[in-house]
Amino acid sequence: MLGACLDSLQLQSLRPNIIVVDNGSVDGSQEFVEKSYPKIELIQLDKNYGFAGGVNAGIKKAMQDGTTHVALLNNDAVAEKDWLHQLVETAERNPKVGIVTSKIMRSDKKHLDSTGDFYTIWGLPFPRGRNELDGGQYDQQTDIFGASGGASLYNVQMLNQVGLFDEDFFAYFEDVDISFRAQLAGWKVRYEPKAVVYHEVGATSSRMGNFSLYHSSKNFVLLYAKNMPVKLYLKYLPLFCLQFIRWFITSLLRGKILAFLKGTLSALALAPRIISKRHQIQKSRIVSVSYIDSMLYHHRPPRPAKLEENL
Repeated sequence: MLGACLDSLQLQSLRPNIIVVDNGSVDGSQEFVEKSYPKIELIQLDKNYGFAGGVNAGIKKAMQDGTTHVALLNNDAVAEKDWLHQLVETAERNPKVGIVTSKIMRSDKKHLDSTGDFYTIWGLPFPRGRNELDGGQYDQQTDIFGASGGASLYNVQMLNQVGLFDEDFFAYFEDVDISFRAQLAGWKVRYEPKAVVYHEVGATSSRMGNFSLYHSSKNFVLLYAKNMPVKLYLKYLPLFCLQFIRWFITSLLRGKILAFLKGTLSALALAPRIISKRHQIQKSRIVSVSYIDSMLYHHRPPRPAKLEENL
């Protein structure tokens, strides 16, 4: 799928500098890029550092080159020709917008994958509009809690302030984590419906067994523990615990309890680092607790099994 992705980037109306990060692949991707796209910069990593580590390598290189904005696009996605132009135009019109996210369609070009991410008072994030038939119901630009890391634009000034993607997450919810940190630091996350990409959902994770459950259960704990302001942390802790129990039971019934427990134990093992990060994040918060509460999704989230199917 990489060729179609890179072709769509080379045809952008706003021409980008393109960086491909090869996350330790062994399927010939490196040779493919070198042969078919010799003018595109290729960063070859020695192993798989996860989504967070992979994109951080590319972001750091872009920042070294003096860019003001960095866009991420998954290798299993194809962008419409004005995708980047729409993202950049929205960002430049709104200097307090730290992240601009896209209208991400499924590859059938009929159903939605994401129009930004919700973060619930139950501690669980999920994509807005996922699996809905696109009828224009999300065609209004709006501020949203989180942006999908698969197709979003990041202001480098914001990244210098809040930091890059947290590599303890490895994969899943790391994009909601950086959005949460941006929100706490006073930056906005905006959804731009004119920036359209088409995504082959689950093209990578569907081949990796319990990989998604392990990391999403781990990061479910990390996301809440790191970022939720103390008043909201305590207020919604009962719902967070109830969501944990729901997910535990679902994993047990589906024969996946071992992956869930391993993810939870990994989160607990990271507690010292997470406490240190939380202290720094909360110390730097400039927005009110009521503002953060207003940005949270106050209804019941999807069932864990339904969410896992589309990670």
